[in-house]
Amino acid sequence: MRHSHDELLKKVRDDLPKDELLSDLADLYKVFGDSTRVKILFALLESDMCVCAIAELLNMTQSAISHQLKTLRDANLVAGKRDGKMIVYSLADEHVRTIIGEGFHHLIEERTDLQGRK
Repeated sequence: MRHSHDELLKKVRDDLPKDELLSDLADLYKVFGDSTRVKILFALLESDMCVCAIAELLNMTQSAISHQLKTLRDANLVAGKRDGKMIVYSLADEHVRTIIGEGFHHLIEERTDLQGRK
């Protein structure tokens, strides 16, 4: 006896976002695919910082950090606020904190589960 998936498939098709939105979501997750950008985001979880502070923290050039910050800004993950001659960077909003936090908690939980299985 063969069963039908028609109702299930109709519901899922109706609920799926448009391809353009799914593509944009995939592009957002690609931004997290670079460890330097992830380090910058983690640093900004702790405190707002200028480029020179991030560069010193990560032992990188200001130019390299600025390049990564541009990518993060373009993805709306960080925001910059002028303070005199410098720009101080922060996470763009609470959603970014949630994305980073949930991803980190997932990894910790996964590793804890794996250690418990040994």
